Amino acid sequence: MTAQFLKLTRRTFIAAAATAAVLPGVASAQSGYPGDTVTFVCAFPAGSGADVLVRYFSEKIAAVAKQTVIVENKPGANGNIAAEYVSRAKPDGYTVYVHSGTSTAANMSLFKKPPIDVTKALRGVQFINKQPFMIAVAADSPIKDISELTQHLKAKGGEATYGSTATSGKVLAEVYLQLAGVSATEVAYKTGPDSLNDIVSGQLDFAALDPVFALSQQREGRLRLLAVGSPQRMKSTPDIPALREYGLNVDQLGWWGVFVPAKTPDDIVMKLNAMFQEVLDNPETEAFLNKFGGDVYTGTPKEVDELLLKTVEEWRGYVALAKIPQN
Repeated sequence: MTAQFLKLTRRTFIAAAATAAVLPGVASAQSGYPGDTVTFVCAFPAGSGADVLVRYFSEKIAAVAKQTVIVENKPGANGNIAAEYVSRAKPDGYTVYVHSGTSTAANMSLFKKPPIDVTKALRGVQFINKQPFMIAVAADSPIKDISELTQHLKAKGGEATYGSTATSGKVLAEVYLQLAGVSATEVAYKTGPDSLNDIVSGQLDFAALDPVFALSQQREGRLRLLAVGSPQRMKSTPDIPALREYGLNVDQLGWWGVFVPAKTPDDIVMKLNAMFQEVLDNPETEAFLNKFGGDVYTGTPKEVDELLLKTVEEWRGYVALAKIPQN
């Protein structure tokens, strides 16, 4: 073996090692991802509706991947803390953000200086579901549908109030009010349970609520759900009409997705995509998501990225329309 050959071999080895060092995730991809514990980041506290969903998928993905998956809760700043945390993590597929794509996109308009540009700092892996916010009144309210709610609000002449617990709820309510030609004053609550007594007692004329809380309270006989913000009725809640059925051109269908740091290698992203696809194809998962008002939704990483970009642009208009002040 010549000295020149040995030099070339040594150079090749050094070059390969250097490449692996500057391309995080390459080694893990080649050695069989996932080979260690995976962390799912949740943007809401433990015990919240979002936390229940994230933990469900952590358990199912653990079974598919034959690897431990833990949930780390990073609540605060409407999800910005969690999103930034994930974006700055090592891009090796071991830190995964499972969250509302709608909320992730909306933060680009809700904050004057978002900590990251989500369309550049994160990359999509897979969708999870689509689910709309809902218009609700007390179960014993005389108001039976959206037409009756609109007439009720007109009769109050601007003295009506509505409850909201999230930006998506505020936007849905404000768009409905503008399209219906009526007005009401928002009363904001930190959580759905905080608003419940005021809805049930009739202090609020209506509320715009997330589907997890709204459906749970409907099942308990406390709320009547009048409409969903999606353009059509949901497969999971076929008995609840869409606002469009009342002549109101509302198309606000929220979605959840899976994200990783932007520089995560393609092979890891595709393996994660396939693992989530396997879980989403399971009838048990469909039943779980349906229970919370969501329909299963799947796609490619490219489609997730494209929808995130589209949703960012849509929310610029929603925030302006609802006159939401930036934080």
